Amino acid sequence: MHENPREIDIDFWLDKVRARFVASAPELLPLFSTYRAEAVFGRNYIECDLGRLRQGARVLEVGAGSLLLSCQLAREGFDVTALEPVGEGFSHFDQMRQLVLAEARSQGCCPTILDRPAEALDAVDCFDYAFSVNVMEHVNDVASVLEKVGKSLAVGASYRFTCPNYLFPYEPHFNIPTFFSKQLTERILRRKIFFSRSVSDPAGTWKSLNWISVIQINRGVRRLSGLRVTFNRSMLTSTLERVALDTEFAGRRSPVIRGFILMLVRLRIHLLFSFIPAAMQPIIDCRIGKTTNLEAR
Repeated sequence: MHENPREIDIDFWLDKVRARFVASAPELLPLFSTYRAEAVFGRNYIECDLGRLRQGARVLEVGAGSLLLSCQLAREGFDVTALEPVGEGFSHFDQMRQLVLAEARSQGCCPTILDRPAEALDAVDCFDYAFSVNVMEHVNDVASVLEKVGKSLAVGASYRFTCPNYLFPYEPHFNIPTFFSKQLTERILRRKIFFSRSVSDPAGTWKSLNWISVIQINRGVRRLSGLRVTFNRSMLTSTLERVALDTEFAGRRSPVIRGFILMLVRLRIHLLFSFIPAAMQPIIDCRIGKTTNLEAR
């Protein structure tokens, strides 16, 4: 499938995009660096799944953000659809996406772009694989997105996504503890949330959070015929290792949290976390597989 090593070398693509930022918008380089790291993480996250797909398989990225990863997958020969509206908390994507698309056009690796929310997806039985990275906590209606993406999958295909699990008392965007509900957390930590210096558009980002959980996902999938849900419990272990190895990612955590995680990784204690039930882990790694055609709704 991947005969040309350059095609799967994501750093080659990202270096090309970075050069365009240097030439056209050097003030956005810090932002680019953040999303470059996210694109590399996302590509590694779905590595095994991509290896099972045929050349030219139809791939849907739900919440494609900066489009860096969608363009890379198009370079690799996949038929990519990038589903990405610019919503509250993410208006800063605009200029970045234009630069990414300009480079993608020059490289011949533009995905098909659907500028709409996931709740408005109307494709049926067509995608061989769908994925999202840290998107599902921002959608307006989790149950509707699960249904719409489920309908869009071909039989035998799956939708894999990772996002925070709000049953665990921690909010990763703001690096704060949570107190039972979003409303109570906001009441107690209002100043820390709305005056955050580490979050772009803190008010919009906070408003976009939907408090998704493993229980909510299970409930949403259970009401849909033809779908099966499973949860991978090793995602937390992988994320802790990422904090230890990825300096940019680690920099988003407080020094206290970062130091604690580094200690766990060095002592290999973090490996024990894979035994924690999925419902109690801070990170969700979910796969929803389509076994039969969904009933028309």
